[in-house]
Amino acid sequence: MSSAKNQPIIILGIESSCDDTSAAVLADNCVLSNVIASQAVHQDYGGVVPELASRAHQKNIIPVVEAAIRRANIGKQDIDAVAFTLGPGLLGSLLVGTSFAKSFATALGIPCVDVNHLQAHVLSHFIVEPDTEHTAPSFPFLCLLVSGGNSQIVLVRDYFDMRIIGQTIDDAAGEAFDKCAKIMGLPYPGGPHIDRLAKEGNPTEFRFAMPDIAGFDYSFSGLKTSFLYRLRDEVAANPHFIEQNKADLCASLQKNIIDILLKKLIAASQQLGIDNIAVAGGVSANSGLRRELIAQGNSRGWQVFIPKPAFTTDNAAMIAVAGYYKYLRGYLCDISRPPFARTSI
Repeated sequence: MSSAKNQPIIILGIESSCDDTSAAVLADNCVLSNVIASQAVHQDYGGVVPELASRAHQKNIIPVVEAAIRRANIGKQDIDAVAFTLGPGLLGSLLVGTSFAKSFATALGIPCVDVNHLQAHVLSHFIVEPDTEHTAPSFPFLCLLVSGGNSQIVLVRDYFDMRIIGQTIDDAAGEAFDKCAKIMGLPYPGGPHIDRLAKEGNPTEFRFAMPDIAGFDYSFSGLKTSFLYRLRDEVAANPHFIEQNKADLCASLQKNIIDILLKKLIAASQQLGIDNIAVAGGVSANSGLRRELIAQGNSRGWQVFIPKPAFTTDNAAMIAVAGYYKYLRGYLCDISRPPFARTSI
């Protein structure tokens, strides 16, 4: 599909899969606005509360969409299609975004494009910013998709030809960060706090369990258990152990998680002969992971692609860019299609 008069295709993207309400406007694959409203209420509970998340989405979605359209300096009549997250995610949160997107598109008489949230994370590498030099990975490439709910190695042959060749068999890397942070008394979400403290610590001071999983799959449950038992034993002998060693614990835990992630990624690259390597998802904002990926790239001859931090966490720009490429191919959404909580790429 193409727009009339060779004008850029204007896509409104809507993301509401978890606890961030986001709307973005893209002209083709160039982002004009990307607005995110986060929900601080979950910090009091140490994790996302689904019912509170869906209520917050209902409150935030209209002002967030209005802000995205205003900052993009367009009118509603300029929008060619609405792209939205159909899943996976929290069903109550998804219902808010999908209902709004379908209603908005119906009112304007324009099509909807449903987007797989996991595919959108991978396709965040194709977001272009105005007046900014941009290089996207060429096909095929491997993408390490790491977040609070997913740890996967994805073989990407085309925009919508993706195959998971390795994934966690239990917990995700982001979940390991958050749960270990909670054990240390750090606020939710714990990943950014561990990243900050790790910069002040010694990454070789402590070692925790390293899983021995066949193939390219991951496991982080043993690491969490090892971390918990080590702290339990140390605190029994010294109640101040965590506070006295918090930076070293964070640095060591972060190194452990990064080593687990990259060991399988290196193996996949070698076995498949692919040296275009990308990373995506919320954990890809981790500074230690970014540094180590660049270092591995320099030593192994990889072309490494790392998204801007703004495009690593849940955001509507990645939904809109995925929607743009689906729109070009005519992959539109039937208005009756319901959201889904679980799926694969």
